[in-house]
Amino acid sequence: MLQHEQPFNPGRTLSPGGSQRAIDQVQNLILESADFEGFLNELARFSAHQVAGSGEDALCGITLLRDRKAATIGWSSDSAREVDEIQYSLSQGPCLSAAKEEREIYVPDLFDEDRWGSDYANAVAAHGLRSVLSVPFHLQGEAQAALNLYSDVPHKFDGDVAARARGFTREISQALRLAVRFALHTDSAINLRATLKSRTIIDMAVGIVMAQNRCSQEEAVRILTSASSNGNVKLRDIAASLVQSVSGGSARTHFDDPGEMTG
Repeated sequence: MLQHEQPFNPGRTLSPGGSQRAIDQVQNLILESADFEGFLNELARFSAHQVAGSGEDALCGITLLRDRKAATIGWSSDSAREVDEIQYSLSQGPCLSAAKEEREIYVPDLFDEDRWGSDYANAVAAHGLRSVLSVPFHLQGEAQAALNLYSDVPHKFDGDVAARARGFTREISQALRLAVRFALHTDSAINLRATLKSRTIIDMAVGIVMAQNRCSQEEAVRILTSASSNGNVKLRDIAASLVQSVSGGSARTHFDDPGEMTG
């Protein structure tokens, strides 16, 4: 059974499976969350709970594509974020295809999957996962995004579950679009930039491994994810440590604010 590190608690106003529409419940999340990042993480946990069904479980991440960068901006657990980041490191995978092409992508069983090469399927399966469903949000020009669902059960997202995910993302797309627009024009956008900075650090680490080992991008990702799994250390922490060891200091990215780069 999958383990959520921060389980979703429906509370009094949120009741997946009840009579209240999903959009009303998401609006409550917006009102009750302290900041943009908190809202997105609650939305990911709520989405996993809503789509998987009562008494069942799934991992959930929300991918945002903006300015040619991909990042998981909401996650139901650290495991969900780590699995999403495998795709970003390889620059391919179901959530990226779903967001870019605005179409649903389903992987019934990772053991039989080869659309993005064996490295992707093997890396995600190594986390104990078997099936993946990515459903695009329709943000109408604000950005591109997808809801990513993972299960340790093959064919988990067949039939009714896929239909629920499809209807759910369609129903809450407008709420997410407004939240993204608001966040990009307020101080809460700092949370989004920090996520994108983390993504850039991982990309830098992949480049370092490629240069040091004279290997392909796929092999470099495999080396980093293997080190992360074997050492039980988060992928972004492994990446930051490697970049720091090579540069002799903390890396700066183009997501840093000018004020942060002085002094």
